[in-house]
Amino acid sequence: MANERVTSLKDVASAAGVSVTTVSRLLNGSLALPRETRKRIEDAIRDLNYQPNPHARRLSRGRSDTIGLVVPDIANPFFATLVAAVEEEADRRGLAVSLYATLNRPGREIVYLQLIERNHVDGLIFVTNHPDDGQLGALINRTGKVVVVDEDVPDALAPKLFCDNERGGYLAGQHLAETGHRRVLFVGGPERMISAQRRFHGLERGVRERWGADAAFLNYKGEYTVAFGREAAKRFIGEGMPASAIFASSDEIAIGLIEVLRGEGVSIPQDVSVIGFDDVGPLHLFAPPLTAIRQPVRKIGQRALSLLLETNWQERAPSSHEELLPVEIVVRNSVAPPAKP
Repeated sequence: MANERVTSLKDVASAAGVSVTTVSRLLNGSLALPRETRKRIEDAIRDLNYQPNPHARRLSRGRSDTIGLVVPDIANPFFATLVAAVEEEADRRGLAVSLYATLNRPGREIVYLQLIERNHVDGLIFVTNHPDDGQLGALINRTGKVVVVDEDVPDALAPKLFCDNERGGYLAGQHLAETGHRRVLFVGGPERMISAQRRFHGLERGVRERWGADAAFLNYKGEYTVAFGREAAKRFIGEGMPASAIFASSDEIAIGLIEVLRGEGVSIPQDVSVIGFDDVGPLHLFAPPLTAIRQPVRKIGQRALSLLLETNWQERAPSSHEELLPVEIVVRNSVAPPAKP
């Protein structure tokens, strides 16, 4: 039966009345236990037909059985969803997760990466939200057992997992172009981040595919925040609304952008069309509901943990391998033909 639940280390621990760590260390041969306790665990393993996960055991033998997860901000719905997916997958595999929020501070990222060197965690899923000056890449290469997720650390020789940002930008551009838009404002993240670069390049390709040299673009570069979305909207209005459509490259940017546009009496999509990226927050509940590029955030979290566990870190030669997960466009009601072609 394809959907039958696999018995986890947590199930064995619960049945035996001990901790997950105790079961794991017994299986790894690193813990001596009283005969009665050992028998309870062995009986639970037999009764539940538990099969040890070879990937998890490869990663951690007699250590903490804890995975570290570093994210910029757990209040952001995107990262909150990612965290939930990692924790659920870890629980299914009988592992614990230690969560670390960096608050977008590079110094905190360095501290949390050093947890691996001190053996506080067996491996790390690492998410940054700003360009690296070389420190993060060097530390990741020294420590190993790190999977880089969502944004790149260019110098890191590590498995990397991103959504297909360029494809997402292309789908947005294609949809806007097909609706008649050739003058588009891109409101993106930091200039040096691959997400912003690839989304803009995809947008350009999608619009130019239809409009060629008649296509025109503006690019406001900033942060993936509500505050920057507000700032971008004020600038756009102040410049006389020089585009007929806006591609807001994150949910947070879109929230701030729409808030100011509405406050200034700008109607969406009658006066300007808006398309977003992420589709994790409540923007489908807005009036009008926002057309957006949807990231597979839960799949990213699940796959990140799988990559961490499946990588043979002892035999892996230092290299950078990039894996992309597909995105999709969710068409709602925030895009319409331009009032002025």
